[in-house]
Amino acid sequence: MTVTRRERKWWKEAVIYQIYPASFCDANGDGIGDLPGITSKLDYIASLGVNVIWICPMYESPQIDMGYDISNYEDVHKPYGTVQDMEVLIRETHARGLRIMLDLVINHTSDQHGWFKESRSSKDNPKRDWYIWRQAKYSPSGERLPPNNWRCNFGGGSAWEWDEQTGEYYLHLFATEQPDLNWENPDTRKAIYASSMEFWLERGVDGFRVDTVNMYSKPGDLPDAPIVDPKALFQPAGLLYCNGPRMHEYLGEMNKVLSRYGAITVGELPCTPDMAKVLQYVSAEAKQLDMVFQFDVVDVGFGKTHKYETTLKNYKLPEFKAAVGRTQGLIYKSDGWTTAFVENHDQARSVSRFTDDRPEYRALGAKLLALMESCLSGTQYVYQGQEIGCVNAPKESYPVENYLDIDSYLFIKMVKELHGDGNKEELDKAFTALQHLARDHARIPMAWNGKAKYGGFSEAAEKAGEAIQEPWMKPHPLASEINVASQLDDPDSVLAFWRKMLRFRREHADLLVYGDFRDIRPADEDLFVFVKEDSHSGHKAVVALNFSTEEKMWQLPSAEELGLKEVKLVPIMSTQQGKTKEGVLAPLEGQVFLAQ
Repeated sequence: MTVTRRERKWWKEAVIYQIYPASFCDANGDGIGDLPGITSKLDYIASLGVNVIWICPMYESPQIDMGYDISNYEDVHKPYGTVQDMEVLIRETHARGLRIMLDLVINHTSDQHGWFKESRSSKDNPKRDWYIWRQAKYSPSGERLPPNNWRCNFGGGSAWEWDEQTGEYYLHLFATEQPDLNWENPDTRKAIYASSMEFWLERGVDGFRVDTVNMYSKPGDLPDAPIVDPKALFQPAGLLYCNGPRMHEYLGEMNKVLSRYGAITVGELPCTPDMAKVLQYVSAEAKQLDMVFQFDVVDVGFGKTHKYETTLKNYKLPEFKAAVGRTQGLIYKSDGWTTAFVENHDQARSVSRFTDDRPEYRALGAKLLALMESCLSGTQYVYQGQEIGCVNAPKESYPVENYLDIDSYLFIKMVKELHGDGNKEELDKAFTALQHLARDHARIPMAWNGKAKYGGFSEAAEKAGEAIQEPWMKPHPLASEINVASQLDDPDSVLAFWRKMLRFRREHADLLVYGDFRDIRPADEDLFVFVKEDSHSGHKAVVALNFSTEEKMWQLPSAEELGLKEVKLVPIMSTQQGKTKEGVLAPLEGQVFLAQ
């Protein structure tokens, strides 16, 4: 399909700000972020120039996987507040001209959900078939084995759990306590739509970020995964259980529910390297999802068989640029749409991963990434703390005991099982990988005021004279240096630059939001130089990014490189405004030029 001009939609031009409730703002001083805390910061959020807030799971949950294990879709996790608090947040968000999205977690529930409690109660319970149960296999010697060799996404164990009471295994692609729902059952699907979607849409929610959106349809025979990790008993199986045979049927059905409310959707789409397959999810004609998160960019530097089995900065810039190019290329001559993001609740901080988080370079790296992301096509996503240049917690001042994420501690457990409890070398190697890539870094409580207790996480309660508890997760060791208060009135701060870039993006939406992307020097190991082109008007912008910490001489693109007969490049934006030199990019400097 050839598309000559992209259809404009409000959500394509939107900037979406992601909030992790436990770690955003604590209004009552109990050390856990909450919904009233989010409501209290709406003016700050609106001042950034964003259009939508996305709230990570705030539903009732035992919190085995920080709320992605839901025990009741129609209630709120008690420390976060109540359904009434959620209704206030929705109302106050709308009052500021913003919209609100929730996380939609429907591949699995908690094992504490009423549906699963019924399902596991007996083999003839009406809800038995609402989850995926299978009989055991047996080895030639009579040893009981799981139905197949699939590896769970957390740790290195089986994706199957034996249930002693009913004598069968149930499937859990994530934690043992997160059993997978059986989407093959139409009654299950109807219940999911009513409980997780319609309940909140009726209360005014504007859309959903859809968790693991391509895992609902499993291959019928649940075959063994190929052995890619010979030293392990269980194998990564994502390419088998993602994008299954009935996926598009289910999403079409789901879209009929969502479209009645005009709800927007962004799906989380792992294990889908084939862009033609991705397009099937986001083509406007297909009516499935508005957009998806592909993980090409944020997976750069991950280990091959396990994300933590890697070394620091284990990639070259051309790999990073190629990953950006793949996600940007999705909209080229298609009716699909893409997303631009480098951080979320499942990723370590982008400044630490993709630039340099040493004190003298932190702010420069944060501004470089802000400029890059704001110049990429698609709907833009900003994660809490990204706008102030948060970095990973330093290894020496944030010990491994502070890491609370299930993904982190199960990895350490796996390393101990493989190499022994006392193997200091292997354990240090594992901690180094966690310090670089762990999800924990994104979940450390937000620092609002470096001079207040615990980085100002519970500042309102403290000001009200209430006793405040230590946050649920240890505060960031650099909270006194990287916080909102210290940047609010500083025109040279990362926060000020983010606001400037989001304004700049709006002003040049035809080029930056809707334009076609082209990497013109893909082999360069220090510079990322790309062109954005409005295919309708022919207008072009050039974005030049120096990812090294050294000054780089560089040649502006020629008319030939830009596909023009002649060209004059006019500088219109820099991360180091007023200090730029022609033909030179300072360490971690980004510049934007308009082609005339």
